[in-house]
Amino acid sequence: MPEGDTVWKTAQLQHAALAGAVLTRSDFRVPKYATVDLSGETVHEVVSRGKHLFHRVGGFSIHSHLKMEGVWRAYGPGEKWTKPEFTARVILDAPGVQAVGFELGLLEVIKTTDEEDVVGHLGPDLLGADWDPELAVGRLSVDPEVPIYVALLDQRNLAGVGNVYANELCFLRGVLPTRPVGETPSLDKVVALAERMLQANKQRFTRSTTGNLRPGQTSWVYGRTGRPCRRCGTRLLGGELGRVEGQERVVTWCPRCQR
Repeated sequence: MPEGDTVWKTAQLQHAALAGAVLTRSDFRVPKYATVDLSGETVHEVVSRGKHLFHRVGGFSIHSHLKMEGVWRAYGPGEKWTKPEFTARVILDAPGVQAVGFELGLLEVIKTTDEEDVVGHLGPDLLGADWDPELAVGRLSVDPEVPIYVALLDQRNLAGVGNVYANELCFLRGVLPTRPVGETPSLDKVVALAERMLQANKQRFTRSTTGNLRPGQTSWVYGRTGRPCRRCGTRLLGGELGRVEGQERVVTWCPRCQR
């Protein structure tokens, strides 16, 4: 599932392609919004909020969530799509550019003034202007019995952390993913590290938490169950922990480095 840095980068690319343009056509390929026509409306901006995207067009916002497979792409005149046509959920045409949302997990059209109704429950955005580390720590601390890994994935606590970062944060802070929030030391340092990692990766197309961009070297534990720990050589263990956004989450840890 795309994480906050990927969604932020998507918003930046879509904004660069569309901001200020007047739509010549909109094609929503979901039944509820099939009759919506935003042609003639100006694209004011494209912004992210945690893992949510808003294309603000006229007085409306096209609200999307990438979920597992979703992507937005911008194409030049006559450029061939990089995804199958049947996976397109929305097409926005403007002079010199065509933006397409493929396999979006969520797509709706709302009034821009109603955006808070759909994202107002989110915690502070790690890459947003509203980032507030003290508020994030406070929200994480509300339920001290929840495993720290699950709490980090809860977008009501802080918005933008996904499975990759939750795994890597637990490793880098030396705590087992199952450790209760109330027993996790220095939550402020966990939150600060989360913000630094997303900031470091928001401009990259290859995400890395190790600082190494070479293939197979970009993560400490994520996706490496059964392989040796990069620090101590111990075989990494793995399993499932918590059901977040309808998905069981795969977790990996080092039984020696994480206590």
